[in-house]
Amino acid sequence: MSANSTGSDIELLICTRCRRGSADSETHTRPGAQLYDALAAGDLPDGVRVRAVECLSNCSQGCSIALRGPGRWSYVYGNFHETSQLDVIRDGAARYQRTSDGLVPWRERPEHFRKNCIARIPPLDLES
Repeated sequence: MSANSTGSDIELLICTRCRRGSADSETHTRPGAQLYDALAAGDLPDGVRVRAVECLSNCSQGCSIALRGPGRWSYVYGNFHETSQLDVIRDGAARYQRTSDGLVPWRERPEHFRKNCIARIPPLDLES
């Protein structure tokens, strides 16, 4: 079993290559990159580090994110809007960060997280 404790640092990965809709007409920035910029510049819970990633292979389903941390289950979520769901993502990341194993009870997850989970990946050190 992992020695991970509640409240340890986690990563919020944001796919910067998503193709939902089109790039911003003025800046030519893809929606995923816009989401990354907004979250990287804003208030994230303590212990949550945001990182840009090239692709989460969910290109046509809106912006995608992943949450991961040592000794935790990882999750990939999709269908986010690049500007209107920042608080939902912050809330979901904070709930995930407060767990010791990454398993936020289903009813305690933000509704968008319940309805748009793409994958749940076990920790590398998962016991048999």
